[in-house]
Amino acid sequence: MGVIGGVIGRILGAPAGTTALGEAATTVAEVFTPNATKRMEAAQEAYLKALEEHGAEFQFAAADGFDRFVNGLNRLPRPFLAFGTIGLFVHAMVDPEGFARRMVGLDAVPEPLWWLLAAIVGFYFGAREAHYLRAIPRRVRPTRAAAPPAPAAVSGDTGANPALSEWRRRDSDR
Repeated sequence: MGVIGGVIGRILGAPAGTTALGEAATTVAEVFTPNATKRMEAAQEAYLKALEEHGAEFQFAAADGFDRFVNGLNRLPRPFLAFGTIGLFVHAMVDPEGFARRMVGLDAVPEPLWWLLAAIVGFYFGAREAHYLRAIPRRVRPTRAAAPPAPAAVSGDTGANPALSEWRRRDSDR
């Protein structure tokens, strides 16, 4: 027991007095600075409650008719674009004059409208690609161990970067 503990223990009486003084100091300190452990525990508890509530929201989710309809609509643009493009080639072969008239009509569409269409289609397919890229679990490739620096490079160091010199010295000592 230290000198301060002995003095306080004599004044307040045995180790219980020291414990009481420590708890009092902790309580006073928490008035000015919140207890970090209690704050982290409260944050974790709030997070778990929110996660539990979110999970309960989807626990009994059944795919009703509207959900199936929307999921079906979400799957339509890709086939429409693919088959529509093939259809344009067929239309050009079957009715070249009609196809030419329609292409002249497309040429009359203002350029900002083409940019808008490109943005919509690009964001649609980009969002789908990003969704699938995020869903793929990533494999960490093993990296090759770095080769130690050549002895000439270590001895010829000018000392311009002390941290680099120290790193090279430690690496060459291994």
